[in-house]
Amino acid sequence: MAVVAGLAAAVAVVAWFSFDQSRDQPVSFDAVGFEVQGPERTDITFQVHMPPGTTAVCTVDALAPSYAQVGTLDVPVGPADESTSTYTVQIHTSEEATTAVVADCATTS
Repeated sequence: MAVVAGLAAAVAVVAWFSFDQSRDQPVSFDAVGFEVQGPERTDITFQVHMPPGTTAVCTVDALAPSYAQVGTLDVPVGPADESTSTYTVQIHTSEEATTAVVADCATTS
């Protein structure tokens, strides 16, 4: 019985920290698509979801077939009037990429 109570308490603590972190970082993102322009450039289109008036920085990466990072870019986003904004940016690459991803977005202070 004590083990079950301990597990329930641990789950509650993890849930609280997850909720608290999402309240501090109210931003989420989705990659919409990418286009490899050649060995030196890949474009990525992504959406950012956050409360209107919020600003954030998103890190986008271009990856090689081995998943090695061949380009990266920090993109300032917002503030916007809508909760969802779409951005298209160019990532300069050191070799031809096969994909591009949004690695992270975090609000700025």
